[in-house]
Amino acid sequence: MSTYYSALKFLRFTDHLQAIREGRVVAPVHIRVKPTNHCNHHCWYCCYRSNDLSLGEQMQEQDSIPAEKMMELAHEFVEMGVKAVTFSGGGEPLLYKPLPEVIDVLATGGIRIAALTNGSNLKGRVADAFALHGTWVRVSMDAWDDASYVKSRGAKPHDFTDLIANIRAFTARNTKCVLGVSFIVGHDNHHHIEEICTLLKECKVNHVKISGAVVSNDAAGNNSYHASIKDEVARQISLAQESVDESFTILNHYHELGELFAKSYHTCPFLQFLTVIGADQKVYTCQDKAYTESGRMGSIAERSFSDYWFSDDNQRFLQSFDPSRECGHHCVSHAKNLAIHEYLSLDSEHSYFV
Repeated sequence: MSTYYSALKFLRFTDHLQAIREGRVVAPVHIRVKPTNHCNHHCWYCCYRSNDLSLGEQMQEQDSIPAEKMMELAHEFVEMGVKAVTFSGGGEPLLYKPLPEVIDVLATGGIRIAALTNGSNLKGRVADAFALHGTWVRVSMDAWDDASYVKSRGAKPHDFTDLIANIRAFTARNTKCVLGVSFIVGHDNHHHIEEICTLLKECKVNHVKISGAVVSNDAAGNNSYHASIKDEVARQISLAQESVDESFTILNHYHELGELFAKSYHTCPFLQFLTVIGADQKVYTCQDKAYTESGRMGSIAERSFSDYWFSDDNQRFLQSFDPSRECGHHCVSHAKNLAIHEYLSLDSEHSYFV
């Protein structure tokens, strides 16, 4: 089975590595777009809506990228040579009405498409667009039946049943789009990991990624929350892995978070591989710092993304942004940055001695 998650994907893009070495700015490989901040769920662990987390502190739920601006961005991405676009939240991206047309423009221009979604609107024209053009869709889930779904995210009484129906209908299509599920583990659901994995295998999803809920701004708070359940989580994951075969796999991303908080490096080279555009038409360093003051790079409300990205303002930001000072929180790009820094530090002569 192919590997979907790796800190080494950057090695495919030697032009970006050379640009970073030379201090040049090139178009991002991957852009994550948050088209709307409106969401039909209220997940208890969502960093954009939880009172216990400071990430997303400046998010305005009414923000949405105007349709005309979104189409402008889609054409710009194609012209710039961006390779991939993921639609995520903020809010629930599949509720954004212009999305099917935007996907058509991107796909026609050779850009690969993906989405992080709660799956509630993975149907109709949106499902058609992803089935035709999508590389992958990952559904976020934290429950195992209708009652637990209502409790965890304020959903309607039959929303879990409807979600499972959407998943079954999508995997029944003749599509190459990979459908995965991200199962977020907390105290209420940790006894049900094997159960939900069994159900999802029956639904013919490709994989289930198991991750711990991030409930605190510091590593100690997160590890304390998970301390009492981690042994049972490990047992449940072990049981679930017995169902792995050539068409279904379990990705175990459940771990203590301490190593993802402290940063010893002073630049973030991954900024040239992935950037984020919010529903407020501002550019952010990453998904972990979206809608925060320290993560805001600049605004594209009154200028094109291309104009901003290749501007002197952005050049200065890329060179001066210091993760050791600005990123003392959970960071999904930490392992990638470590690998890139190690790659860039290789001695040119000694590197022949592989």
